[in-house]
Amino acid sequence: MVESARESRFQIQGMDCASCAQKIESAVRRIPGVENVAISVMNSSMTVEHSAGIHLEPEITKQVTRLGYRIQPPAQGHTLTREEIHGNEASHEGHSHASHAPTEGKWWHRPAVRLTLASGLAFLVAYAVAALAPQYEFWLYATAMLVGLIPIARRAFAGAITGTPFSIETLMTVAAVGALFLGAVEEAAVVIFLFLVGELLEGVAADRSRASIRGLADLVPKIARVERDGGLQEIAADRLAVGDTILVRPGDRIAADGTVVSGESSVNEAPVTGESIPKAKEAGDPVFAGTINGDAVLRIRVTATAEDNTIARVIKLVEEAQEKKAPTERFINRFSRYYTPGVMVLAALVACLPPLLGGAAWSEWIYKGLAILLIGCPCALVISTPAAIAAALAAGARRGLLMKGGAVLEGFGQLQAIAFDKTGTLTEGKPTVTDIVAFGEDQSEVLRLAAGLERGSSHPLATAILKRAEQEGISIPESADSTALSGKGVTAFIEGRKVLLGSAKAIDERQPLSEEQRRKIEVLYDEGKTVSVLLADDRILGAIAMRDEPRGDARAALTRLKAEGIRTVMLTGDNRRTAEAVARSLGIEARAELLPADKSRIVEGLRAQGLKVGKVGDGINDAPALAAADIGIAMGGGTDVALETADAAILHGRMNDIAAMVELSRRAMANIRQNISIAIGLKALFFITTIAGVTGLWPAILADTGATVLVTANAMRLLGWRPRS
Repeated sequence: MVESARESRFQIQGMDCASCAQKIESAVRRIPGVENVAISVMNSSMTVEHSAGIHLEPEITKQVTRLGYRIQPPAQGHTLTREEIHGNEASHEGHSHASHAPTEGKWWHRPAVRLTLASGLAFLVAYAVAALAPQYEFWLYATAMLVGLIPIARRAFAGAITGTPFSIETLMTVAAVGALFLGAVEEAAVVIFLFLVGELLEGVAADRSRASIRGLADLVPKIARVERDGGLQEIAADRLAVGDTILVRPGDRIAADGTVVSGESSVNEAPVTGESIPKAKEAGDPVFAGTINGDAVLRIRVTATAEDNTIARVIKLVEEAQEKKAPTERFINRFSRYYTPGVMVLAALVACLPPLLGGAAWSEWIYKGLAILLIGCPCALVISTPAAIAAALAAGARRGLLMKGGAVLEGFGQLQAIAFDKTGTLTEGKPTVTDIVAFGEDQSEVLRLAAGLERGSSHPLATAILKRAEQEGISIPESADSTALSGKGVTAFIEGRKVLLGSAKAIDERQPLSEEQRRKIEVLYDEGKTVSVLLADDRILGAIAMRDEPRGDARAALTRLKAEGIRTVMLTGDNRRTAEAVARSLGIEARAELLPADKSRIVEGLRAQGLKVGKVGDGINDAPALAAADIGIAMGGGTDVALETADAAILHGRMNDIAAMVELSRRAMANIRQNISIAIGLKALFFITTIAGVTGLWPAILADTGATVLVTANAMRLLGWRPRS
């Protein structure tokens, strides 16, 4: 029997961009026995799939180390089968998912800092000594240059023999050695130092991007107070199990996702949702790990383990998403593979053609050719897109907006139509009492008797009536001999009176409705409401109308989407009358009485019209349409099927978050366009000035280093993004 392939995970430090990941992947893939390599820049990790029964750790470590990166092997050399990796994403020994994220420590602890400082110090020493002993100037600056160049050249050679011959290190090495032979040794030393500064700044920016999302893990307290054996025990929060009951004091952070068992308090959800106003919580309400309890003690039943809570899911999804490249990023990566060799050819032509064809001085044009090599470094161009995408995905995740990859982020800004489910998406997902119509008694008496009939029932309509009675402070009477009439209603004796609450049709069979009563009930039906009529001792007392009401922000969100030029349509399996009533109140096109296959067919029809289509839903019946859409969006609290099928998820169920995702996408794409313009624009400018003889080697490296810094800083602005109100 053939053993299945094995997977080993490694942590890699110093890997700060897609170019780094590409070099490492190319090198590791060349090792005999390696079947596949998956690298996460965001998580600084590499998963190697290899043949079972062979030990590749030393060879992998050697390949990665020779490229200039530090690698940590799997804990105790542990390898997992593919089934273990994918079937149990929970971390070992009960630690949270985020606890395995690698850290570089403080930025000044990075090896790149020591190398940059050494190079800078060597240059300063060379400058100072050369001022006193000019005859040794060449050797002093050459030595200073070699302090930084030797590690760079070593990485260039390692890349060349492991599948990446045209790397940034190769360009730098050729340019520096060429400058050395031309006697421009002082400039060569400056160029090497500036290059190292640029690499260092790129690494610091990458660390900041990682920290922005990993910082979420720090929101969850490390200790929880759990009820055990009739008392309270303090245990590690990552050891909580589903079903445990925890006690959260005022001012404490909540240690796990859960449901309030007892207590009433306000909870500050800003750390997770960004909402500044605390939310009132009472028994039955959900709470999230990392949020802050306000006024009073809450007892909370845990509904998700540390590996599965809201914050852990956010971190995991964002880390996975950042490895899924957007079309723009894929294009830039493909372009850069041809761009770097092209730059080397162009530099060679600049260096050779004028002397060969026009008799120009070789030293002058070789110098310019070397400057072209530096100007052409692809760093800024390569990082322009992934830096912006990483920052945008992290900014969205901090506000509960999860997008599964750069392609999804880019696609949101291109949406031309969005189809919405009704129940639980456009509406609250639970009925609410909207009207109390009195025929024979006042409204409060109608509500009081109806609540008495429904006392103890968990039916959604009964819950709506009981909640309305509680809101109005009505004392609910006791009932006796309560009986459910199949499909018709419920009857019981209350205070000696036989009371029946049922459909208008069921009541009409017992006690005919008057024309006025029929007219009022018909108006309620036309508004898409469910109507129950109250009968007491053969006397019609009134009617109660209920409807699953639109979310408070639904109309404003749809208006905002329309203002962005996006068509909106509601798809629902509900009856046509109810659907049209809700659609009228929201100003949206409606398609009703649909099966799951019908929803999918309508989405495909919109796509057939040439539209980029999004689909928003929260249930199993939405899964086919979510999969059929260009972008499927699952609402918070949705089923696992919807969340898995969707391309994006709105964790906190706010309709305005749909428009916020579109806004974030368009901001990110604008940022990417700015970055590409900066990268190419600076290169074009310095190319012209170099050919004209205005600028030389060290300004040329500023064209690359400066562009890289500007591009990274511009991308990091997205970390501070906040959706418009």
